[in-house]
Amino acid sequence: MLLSLWGYKEIRNNLTQPQAILVLGGSTKRLEREKFTAGFARKYPNLPILISGGSPNGATKKIFAKAGVDVKRLYLDHEAVDTVSNFTTLVDDLERRGIRSVYLITSKYHMGRAKVIGEIILGSRGINFKAVPVPSRKQSEPVATSIRDGARALLWVTTGYTVTKKSLKIK
Repeated sequence: MLLSLWGYKEIRNNLTQPQAILVLGGSTKRLEREKFTAGFARKYPNLPILISGGSPNGATKKIFAKAGVDVKRLYLDHEAVDTVSNFTTLVDDLERRGIRSVYLITSKYHMGRAKVIGEIILGSRGINFKAVPVPSRKQSEPVATSIRDGARALLWVTTGYTVTKKSLKIK
């Protein structure tokens, strides 16, 4: 049963055209995620680009403008403080805009955790995503971080609240 549900979801997700690009900000000082997204966004000139997290406004806008992407397409959200809040701070906005599917962009090493959290938070609102990993030299994050943040995402879905890494005393 679970495998058939997963198969159905995969087929549906592959047939759904994303309506926006969601970028998990907070990459390194070299802004790899933003640079990658600027190139990617040129292929989809009508999609809004939502960047959640620590991407600096001026540098980010400059990267997109240099790539020939209209900066009016950018929505920079600085409320997020971690990967869980990357999703929780924008999911209501996505839902209000009627967005049912997004391209999810983050670093390859970070994608496993992002997918777990996205399945829970975006999935709770019926929003699908297509993962688009930014190449990375780092190895994938430990599974324990995906489990921890998956639990935090479930807590948010059920209560509207989540604990932070700091309150969990995780280093």
